[in-house]
Amino acid sequence: MISGSEQASIFDTRALAELQRQAKQKSPEANKAIAQQFEALFTQMILKSMRQTLSGDSLTDSDATRFYQGLQDQQMGLVLSKQGGFGLAASLERLMNGQGAAGLPTRYEFSPPTGNPASAGQTSALPRSPAPATPTVSGSSAQSFVQQVWPQALDAARSLGLPPHFLVGQAALETGWGKSQIRKDDGSPSYNLFNIKAGSNWRGEVAEATTTEYENGKAVSRVEHFRAYGSYAEAFADYAKLLGNSPRYAEVRGQTDANAFAGALQKAGYATDPAYAAKLTRVINGSSLRVGMLASAS
Repeated sequence: MISGSEQASIFDTRALAELQRQAKQKSPEANKAIAQQFEALFTQMILKSMRQTLSGDSLTDSDATRFYQGLQDQQMGLVLSKQGGFGLAASLERLMNGQGAAGLPTRYEFSPPTGNPASAGQTSALPRSPAPATPTVSGSSAQSFVQQVWPQALDAARSLGLPPHFLVGQAALETGWGKSQIRKDDGSPSYNLFNIKAGSNWRGEVAEATTTEYENGKAVSRVEHFRAYGSYAEAFADYAKLLGNSPRYAEVRGQTDANAFAGALQKAGYATDPAYAAKLTRVINGSSLRVGMLASAS
């Protein structure tokens, strides 16, 4: 077994051979090594997605630089997993060792946002009927939602210079992982993942829903009209257009830190819920989104 004091390397063929040998033994040590490798792959996927959103017309962008950046990302993912990483390896290790209850959770909690500005182009929080204070989502539901919207999130994120999982996390928060999506009068989905309102300049379909706004610190419920789309791809494209063309969201664009992204959205007035940034950060950094991303990459 390779000592933890040694520098992990993606070029170390001994480590792979040792991992294969340990995997056959199904020992706690092997489970730990396998979990770390799994988290390393997850980290590499995150880094790759972030680079894809930022790549483009750079003078240094070429096949060669992308190749070496890929190697660097693989090495970084491996090193981070050995140093604790995101905590995913520890959860998987407990699960493989038979400590299911203390391992990877099968249900995840989040608090829905409440309140948004009344002006056109801003988001609502609660569609139609208010969601519970602490709704839960099953692991399978989170995975299904992420797999469904991830491809559409990539292009929108790239145009805004944002990691795609930031957009997926916000869509999950706004719609309760797709389960509380605003619907049209006939019951069909509006595909409005970001609860963007239909102002006077909107010429498309609309959906009516009850929303909760915060005015002078007090929650007020009222009926509003929201934009309706023909697909999730249209919803992401409209969201990218809103954030990309409005000067008020200039500080949101290009953020690579979840706290900074959520804080910039709240500062720009995306929602009137005073806890919006904190809720969004929890979802983006939460286990359900991480597990969903892993499933979408498999």
